[in-house]
Amino acid sequence: MTWPFADLWERALTYERFVKESQEHCELWTGVHRLARVPDWAVEQAVALGARFRIVVLAEDWCGDATNTVPVLAKWAELTPNVELRILRRDEHPAVMDCYLTGTARSIPVAIVLTETFEELGWWGPRPAELQAFVLEQRRAGRTKQDYYSEVRRWYAKDKGESTLRGVLAVMERVRTGAGAPAT
Repeated sequence: MTWPFADLWERALTYERFVKESQEHCELWTGVHRLARVPDWAVEQAVALGARFRIVVLAEDWCGDATNTVPVLAKWAELTPNVELRILRRDEHPAVMDCYLTGTARSIPVAIVLTETFEELGWWGPRPAELQAFVLEQRRAGRTKQDYYSEVRRWYAKDKGESTLRGVLAVMERVRTGAGAPAT
């Protein structure tokens, strides 16, 4: 299926423009990007797929999960010759966001993986599966985001973006079968 919002690609923001236009959190995004270290295996695995990919990320600059994952994806895209990344602001594109809900929530970030010709392969988000399970467990236990946010930040620091890269690469692997899939 051709991605119904392919016309938005040209209007979607580059990572640099997204960060430059960021109001409150520019330094955080810049710092995470500067410190991101992309493992060789992540670049090699994407290149080995033998196809070009476009990744559209739905995000907002205030989102803690986005600040921990999108800069890593951006650095990876910069280093990977067959991957291009653009960002759509979630709040400016509610119709797009509503196609990628997490349950009933407009959770971000969402990384939509497309072929070069805008065939959707699937999507990843809003956070790595292991961390998502932890967050859901905390919510079920009645803890507020403020109660466990420092634990989330430590998890991201320890993981260094590798779970995010693995998750997006798993979606990209679908190019081998020619089958896109719904939410991941």
